Amino acid sequence: MEKFEKVKWMQLPRDVLIGHGVLEEISRVCKHLGVRKKAIIVTGVHHTKKIAGERVLEILSEAGYEVNLEEVPSISVESLEHVKNVSSAKKAEFILGVGGGSVIDTAKIASFELGIPFISVPTIASHDGIVSPRASMKDKDKGNAVSIQAHAPLAVVADTKIISSAPYRFTAAGCGDLLANYTAIRDWRLAQRLRNAEFSSYAATLSEMTANMIMENVTEIKQKDEQSAWIVVKALVSCGVAISIAGSSTPASGSEHKFSHALDMIAEKPALHGEQCGVGTIMMTYLHGENWQRVKAVLKEIGAPTTAKDLGVKDEHVIEALTLAHKINPGRYTILGDSGLTYEAAERLAVVTGVII
Repeated sequence: MEKFEKVKWMQLPRDVLIGHGVLEEISRVCKHLGVRKKAIIVTGVHHTKKIAGERVLEILSEAGYEVNLEEVPSISVESLEHVKNVSSAKKAEFILGVGGGSVIDTAKIASFELGIPFISVPTIASHDGIVSPRASMKDKDKGNAVSIQAHAPLAVVADTKIISSAPYRFTAAGCGDLLANYTAIRDWRLAQRLRNAEFSSYAATLSEMTANMIMENVTEIKQKDEQSAWIVVKALVSCGVAISIAGSSTPASGSEHKFSHALDMIAEKPALHGEQCGVGTIMMTYLHGENWQRVKAVLKEIGAPTTAKDLGVKDEHVIEALTLAHKINPGRYTILGDSGLTYEAAERLAVVTGVII
């Protein structure tokens, strides 16, 4: 009998706090975690800094923490190096990422490379990076986004009062990123069957559940209030946990994400990541032979883009992105296969699903 030697290592947050006004509990969370006293807050410029970054600085300072605040305009090699090399970071014993996806990913990678804990404090609910152990950064040479291994946050503090006050577009984009789990899981199962890819039923089930949370709560989400932010944040947290269980972004990133990353490289002004993934999910659901009309209807009802026009990109850029998508993260097998779509097939796909007219 073959000896069993399988090992699984999962990184999950210790504390997850979601709800109205929970930002005020940030010092209590830090004390509960037992983190040391020197910290750096990575936050966005202007608005994010004012609505949350400065308040976290104030709360922690009053609680006796030695805290410095650093602003980053976007995630880039330059922003990352700046955060890592400021004198306060070299002395820091933990990092807080307070802001949107770019801010949180910057803090996540910096904390990982500095070897210190990270606390996620999202101010918008636009994608699943608020909990996952992965971060996205543009490849300097190729121009496309690459997924980077980091570590899961030690804690997540998601204040729905703040998140619901952000433009609703971000929450709708988060729904698009979550619905993408449908095609991501189907791609993963396909890779298991055709390429013997390692597959986790646990992670897949949890990931699909988060997509179902969006499907089943459309009426509540489209109210654009704090309750809708609550539903989407809970789903994003569950999605991040699924990624941690799998040990990769596979449960939440498949052919639809490849399309989005390809579009980022082509379009003059790409839309939000989750918006593009939502549109990609419509088309990839069609390729899988499943109910793409339902996906499109849910996105439309929520108020998320469903067409190239909604995304603000050219029809020809959608077609080109579809033909190039298979080249993104080529090690991840999806419905697009190794050869991708011909121009004619891509055009037909976009027309049949109504993404272009």
